[in-house]
This record gives sequence, structure tokens and C-alpha cells, in this order.
Amino acid sequence: MRFMVIVKANKDSEAGVMPSEKMLTEMGKFNEELVKAGVMLAGDGLHASSKGARVKFSDGKTTVIDGPFAETKELIAGYWIWQVKSLEEAIEWLKRAPFEDTEVEIRQVFEAEDFGDELTPELREQEARLREQVQAKQ
Repeated sequence: MRFMVIVKANKDSEAGVMPSEKMLTEMGKFNEELVKAGVMLAGDGLHASSKGARVKFSDGKTTVIDGPFAETKELIAGYWIWQVKSLEEAIEWLKRAPFEDTEVEIRQVFEAEDFGDELTPELREQEARLREQVQAKQ
């Protein structure tokens, strides 16, 4: 099972305050553990929402809203993609992360089989082909 582990933003991350050397060192050690265990598939930190935009689709119109965005608690500061056997395993790994005063959300990533018959053999083939192309570019 794949899970997205979402690190919520806070006032410091939204202000562009970078993590300390100590935090970067601790996070680097944690990420090494994840990689060695075959858990971590991807992960990155994100710039503040002031450097981003939202695109809203409504009634056939597209609207671009430039950051920053008001609700810090609803924003993302970083993420991982983990491959684990269960939500419980993801939680156990996350408990080892070197965070303080932070909220982190764990969400399961859909797999092809989750879509049932609506994901036709042709669509499954297309999905597999696109994944291969993405992997090849990395």
C-alpha cells in the first residue's frame, strides 16, 4: 500500500523560515532509515504559499488565485510517499519522525484495483504506460 504523508504548514514555514541545521540533520537520518527500509518512494519540502497559486474550475471557467493563502493550518509544507503494508505501519514510522509542534496527515494513495471495472483494460494499459514513462524520466 502506498500512503502520502502530508506535513502541515505553520506560521514559520509560511514565513519562509528554513529548518535549523539540527532539524535538517535529524530529518536526513530519518529519511535514510526510510530509504534503507524500502519505505520512502519520494519526499520533498514545499515553498511557502506566497510562491504558489490555486486554480479554481467552476461553471466552465478557470480562475487563478495567487498566494499567499490565509488558512495556514490547511496548507502543506512537505510530503512523503511511502510504501508500507498498512496504515498502522505508516503511523509507526511517523512516530519516529523528528517533529515538534507539527501536525502530519497520512492518506492512502489509490491503486488501479481500487477503481474496479470503471478502469477498463485500455485505461489500465494507459496508466501503466504513463507510469513507465515517468519512471524513465527520473
